[in-house]
Amino acid sequence: MTASAKPLKIDFVSDVMCPWCAVGLGGLEQALERLKGEGVAANIAFQPFELNPDMAAEGENMGEHLARKYGSTPEQSAANRAAIAARGAEAGIAINFRDDSRIWNTFDAHRLLHWAGETAPDKQAALKHALFGAHFTDGRNVSDAGVLTEAAEAAGLDRAEAAEVLASGRYVQEVRAAQALWRARGITSVPAVVVEDQYLISGGQPAAVFEDALRQIAAKA
Repeated sequence: MTASAKPLKIDFVSDVMCPWCAVGLGGLEQALERLKGEGVAANIAFQPFELNPDMAAEGENMGEHLARKYGSTPEQSAANRAAIAARGAEAGIAINFRDDSRIWNTFDAHRLLHWAGETAPDKQAALKHALFGAHFTDGRNVSDAGVLTEAAEAAGLDRAEAAEVLASGRYVQEVRAAQALWRARGITSVPAVVVEDQYLISGGQPAAVFEDALRQIAAKA
C-alpha cells in the first residue's frame, strides 16, 4: 500500500460521560500505532457532544439514570458494566463502575477541550485521556472546576489559565455551535469518528476494525 502523503484528518465526536467513547478512543489509538509502519498517520481533533445537556450540577446516580433513561434493570446494568469494563481493559483504560458512580454535566469539560484544541492542539488528546481517567478510573466529578483544572495540569496545560477559562465563560458559544454543527451533519450518537470529512466509523470499535477502515481510507487518499 502506498504510504499516506499527509496525516488523515479525524474528528472524534464524543462525550466525557460516554464509556464507549473511552473504549473507542483506545481502539483508534491502538490502530494508528499498528499502522505507523505502513505510513498511515492522523491528526485527531476532539469535538463536543453532550449525552445529557440538561444534567443538573449535582449529577445523578448512574444506575438510577440508566434505569430512568433506558429502562435498564439492575441485572442488565451490571452485565453491561462488566462488558464495558472488559472492553476498556482491552483498549487500555481502567473503567471502574461503582454503586455510587454518577453522571455529571460535561459542558465545562467540553469548553476546556475546546480551549486546548485552540491553544495547544498537541495536548488535546492528553486532556481527553485525563478527563476519561478522572471520571471512569477515579470516579471524580468532572463538572468540578478543581478536578477539571487538575486534569488540564496533568495534560501539560497551564492550570491557572484553565481556571480562568472556566471562570470566565470562554468558549460557551463556540462549543454550542460545534455541537449544533455535528448534529446538523447527522451525528446522533457517540462515539462518531469522522475521517477526512466524509467517512464515518460509529461506536466503540476494537482496534482491528479501526485498522482495516483507516487502511482503506488511506489507500483512497
